Amino acid sequence: MGRLTVLKQIAADIASQFGPDCEVVIHDLKTAEPEHSIVYIINGHVTSRDIGDGPSNAVFDAIRNQKVDGPQDHTGYLMKTSDGKILKCSTSYIRDDDGSLHYVFGINYDITKLTMIDSALHALITPENKEEKPKEITHSVNDLLDHLIEESVALVGKPVPLMNKEDKVTAIQFLNDAGAFLITKSGDKVANYFGISKYTLYSYIDVNK
Repeated sequence: MGRLTVLKQIAADIASQFGPDCEVVIHDLKTAEPEHSIVYIINGHVTSRDIGDGPSNAVFDAIRNQKVDGPQDHTGYLMKTSDGKILKCSTSYIRDDDGSLHYVFGINYDITKLTMIDSALHALITPENKEEKPKEITHSVNDLLDHLIEESVALVGKPVPLMNKEDKVTAIQFLNDAGAFLITKSGDKVANYFGISKYTLYSYIDVNK
């Protein structure tokens, strides 16, 4: 089975897998003129090309400017068609046994509709406050209290052993505003965590109130 036959089989499989928005094209650089190098193409409507047409500018430039070891495979780059389609492209350069460049195997996937979906989804899921982080779903009030304590420490920005009085006031007032002290026996846990008495805890809650 010849190399071109194998490449055609792979091309057909890829196009079948990804559907009509996926163009797969094979260029023959040895038996065809560079301007008419396409010898096989599926879903040519993506770039409005057919058998006998030439390569894209990106591929043509890579071939024309190839170094001693030839152009290197290029995957996952973006191109734009003359009618405004956005394509995600991958190009592989196939060499003969002697190392000479023979075929170019290209995959050009039309992601135009996907970019519009992505834009719509981004607008839908982005909160008004773009810095807001998703809250973790907890399984019990104890877990909730643990997470609130972690948030209070993160708010201060330093571990408890390095906190001064003002830092602890900030953390504890955050917990109070978040409703942490509505949880049964939360005062004991918070006081122990911050290394203060319950009396001090409640005095911190009332600071500047």
